[in-house]
Amino acid sequence: MPSNGLRCTRAHIVRGHTGSRVTKNITFSADANLIEQARRRAASQQTTLNKQFRRWLADNVGRRQQAEAAAETIRALRQQLSTGGRRFTRDEMNER
Repeated sequence: MPSNGLRCTRAHIVRGHTGSRVTKNITFSADANLIEQARRRAASQQTTLNKQFRRWLADNVGRRQQAEAAAETIRALRQQLSTGGRRFTRDEMNER
């Protein structure tokens, strides 16, 4: 079990339509105390635990996609640009 006390014991898929999106329901099990604390925190932020999870999932995937896009941009720039072997100082690299 991960150190956060959360583990997925089974996934029950229910397909529903939210606008043009297909949604799937999954079931997680976690320490009851952690779930209650998370629900209270969500309520204090005027949201639900379910909405917080969906936001976390989207952010998590989005960060990975951004990192992959940035790495691809760097690879493309390295193929197109050359410094002629010159090394820049730290100050030069941080000039604006």
